[in-house]
Amino acid sequence: MARTDIDTDLEIITNETKNIINKMSIVTPSIYSSLFSKNAKAHNQSFDDECNLSKEILQNECAFLSDMQKKTGENASRLTQHTKDAISAIKTKNEELLDTVLKETETLKNEIEKLRSFVYQDELTHTYNRKWLHDNFLDNEDINFTQDGLLVLLDLNYFKIINDTHGHVIGDKVLIFMAKHLKTLCSNTIRYGGDEFLLIFPSHTNIDKTLLNLENLREHIIKTKLKAHNEMFTLSFSFGVTPFNENMTLSEAIENADREMYKDKLKIKEKIKGI
Repeated sequence: MARTDIDTDLEIITNETKNIINKMSIVTPSIYSSLFSKNAKAHNQSFDDECNLSKEILQNECAFLSDMQKKTGENASRLTQHTKDAISAIKTKNEELLDTVLKETETLKNEIEKLRSFVYQDELTHTYNRKWLHDNFLDNEDINFTQDGLLVLLDLNYFKIINDTHGHVIGDKVLIFMAKHLKTLCSNTIRYGGDEFLLIFPSHTNIDKTLLNLENLREHIIKTKLKAHNEMFTLSFSFGVTPFNENMTLSEAIENADREMYKDKLKIKEKIKGI
């Protein structure tokens, strides 16, 4: 399903609002509404026709879930049949049937991997999404880490200016460009929301080396001139790095990284005044 500018803005505004309320112990509907409206205004969006917009979002989500359920059911039925055929082939020593079952099972395996990739992949950047993070690093309630590691929180500087100046199509291309470079540093790259990314490293990762690699990547990207509508612009990012321990909450780790990123952002924005 093709993304629209409204879809992109909604995702950015929603995640900005989530990041704020994650730091609050109590949130009422009116507080969330106020924060969302404030962030929407900052992006020059009002979403006046909220009823129809909500209806469209729900319809799209239901269609997506229905399609996923259908595909999962079809694959489960095929797997059941392949199992029965395999048992029959083994009992009757039918090598031809067994060979057919093996080929069909391999095809099914590839299809399941594609489905798995679809569920865990960010549609735009082809990095991992939040669901992958939750399913692979957090407990069943999506709160605490199940292992130790190193977390990097990273976002783009002046990304709103890029969107406002060059449009969301260029903004999307910038996110794809950034994601491609981040994946060279870390295979566990997650688009956390809007222009925010998380990198998850194993516990034995050297923090100093990670910081150096991020600094080197940033210098490389700053020196790379990007072009949009015959105009050149510069891209930069800020980051915060923090270790996390088993049973630490995700929100606590992100809060720690966010504090470090804020310090880094002040430093880098003294160097890079705009795009």
